Amino acid sequence: MNDLAGRRALLVEDEGAVALLIEDMLVDLGCEVAASAANLGKACELASQAQFDFAILDLNLNGVSAIPVARILRERCIPFVFSTGYGASGVSEEFVDYPLLAKPFIMNDLRDRICAALGLQP
Repeated sequence: MNDLAGRRALLVEDEGAVALLIEDMLVDLGCEVAASAANLGKACELASQAQFDFAILDLNLNGVSAIPVARILRERCIPFVFSTGYGASGVSEEFVDYPLLAKPFIMNDLRDRICAALGLQP
């Protein structure tokens, strides 16, 4: 059984090719991409208003920290996974307990981190 089937995702990623790759992985995992953003303003808007089950959040959006988006998601009690090429050092102390995906990653890593965020067994 696929516990991720039908789950809706918010994808926040500023690199177009990476976003497409992650979208493909999410679809392969049975998820639906409910919304996508490539900049902080749009990401904050979607994080505040859109309906989705979890988010994949790039920590660095064109040189701007995405921590404001993480705060909105946390406030709404929406699980999320950080995605970053900078490692754990880019994560603010207040979010060290949230799942982290180090770029580049494979689909199994993505699945495992989403499951961790949702409190599911991978």
